Amino acid sequence: MNSLGFDKSEKDTKVVVAMSGGVDSSVAAVMLKKQGYDVIGITLKLYNNSNVSKSKSCCAGIDIEDAKNVALK
Repeated sequence: MNSLGFDKSEKDTKVVVAMSGGVDSSVAAVMLKKQGYDVIGITLKLYNNSNVSKSKSCCAGIDIEDAKNVALK
């Protein structure tokens, strides 16, 4: 039994992490990966990037790139 309570080992357990590009979801993905889980990072783009002008706003276009960069590691 793994730490998530499933009968499979960590390496045989696929975990999907919803990634915003922020610190919390990125850290969660890294921690699960370090524990040996098969981690998949996902994110959603529900708007036109040109409509999001403020940097550091929630889910700005750069946040999608940040989530992608963390997920690829």
